[in-house]
Amino acid sequence: MQTQRDRVVVIGGGPAGMAASREGARVLMLDRNRHPGGILNQCIHDGFGLVRFGQSLSGPEYAGFFARQVESDANIEYIPDATVTGITGDLSVNGLSRQGMFCHKGGALMLATGCRERTRGALAIPGARPAGIFTAGAAQQLINTCNIAVGKRALILGSGDIGLIMARRLTLTGVEVICVLEKLPYCSGLPRNRYQCLEDFDIPLYVNRTVTGIHGTKRLESVTVSGLDEYGNPVPGSEYRISCDTLILSVGLIPENEIALQLGIALVSATMGIRVDSRLESSIPGVFSCGNSLHVNDLADNVTEEGELAGRWAARHALGKTAGKPEKLPVRPGAGIRYTSPQAVYAGETALMSLRVHTPGIDKTLRFSIGNRVLAEKVFTHTSPAEMILLKVPVPDKVSGTVEAALL
Repeated sequence: MQTQRDRVVVIGGGPAGMAASREGARVLMLDRNRHPGGILNQCIHDGFGLVRFGQSLSGPEYAGFFARQVESDANIEYIPDATVTGITGDLSVNGLSRQGMFCHKGGALMLATGCRERTRGALAIPGARPAGIFTAGAAQQLINTCNIAVGKRALILGSGDIGLIMARRLTLTGVEVICVLEKLPYCSGLPRNRYQCLEDFDIPLYVNRTVTGIHGTKRLESVTVSGLDEYGNPVPGSEYRISCDTLILSVGLIPENEIALQLGIALVSATMGIRVDSRLESSIPGVFSCGNSLHVNDLADNVTEEGELAGRWAARHALGKTAGKPEKLPVRPGAGIRYTSPQAVYAGETALMSLRVHTPGIDKTLRFSIGNRVLAEKVFTHTSPAEMILLKVPVPDKVSGTVEAALL
């Protein structure tokens, strides 16, 4: 076992892991891919870096900026093709790489493991298992990195960002995209993606509908589509068939936290992400989380900011510079708020709060308060569950109570 107390062990080489700030600590980065960048390496569309760099970059371009920093920094050891198989109670990381089995231990552990897609199995759609059914991310990888066609006539289930982007990508490769179906009464992707990927290419979006049947044996032949009532249940008699040879599933992302569960780290039921404080430290001291393993982000720019924050505090923990923590105050979502991250803040520090609302709204005020004391508030002309809200909240010193986020 290799032990270095002044080292931060980072699991994941995507935008969150690569952005980890060092602040004098050494970094060991374990990545299951051959090259750093994570999911960005297959995202050849632009739109990355608008917040960070003030310009529109492709995924590989955005990842390349940080990858060059990782490869040129002598204080970062990067191990590719590494699979972490488990973490013990003393935070020793065990796994396999091309060099064989390894066991590494540092002064802090940073989980930047990203997220995974929900599959057809999670939807329980009845029917056989023919070829032609893909998650949006799998189809993106096949087309963009392997140059493999997935079909000729496609239907997309789910209006998440990846699904919208794949509607455009499939169209540009010559595939006929029939429509996009969404079970909710509104589009669940970013507005810019709806405009640029659907409306600009005349691809229809049908809300309150879903796939309730799959037909075909060796290859997908058609699907049954049903309308949904206000409770999300199929409406009897609303069924109709659509002929297609490809079904793309964009039905949600789940934070990849099996390793965290091994350690007994507390998760948030609303997101299945890790419960953290404003320093992005989990319920186990010395274990930090950021990026999509914490909660699913809209923008890689936000993931980078979280990676820097988590890396900064992980480095300080590894170097023994976090003694004497101030009072920790819990944070709870109030009216109109689905969840907040982090779930606790420190008195006397400014917290970067991320949250999502329950339903779309117009002319809303977001307010953070402790009792009758307002800490921060901001007015929004439009709010949507598809758009994450970020707000810096200064927490006064020598206060106690619960911080509540509410949409008024």
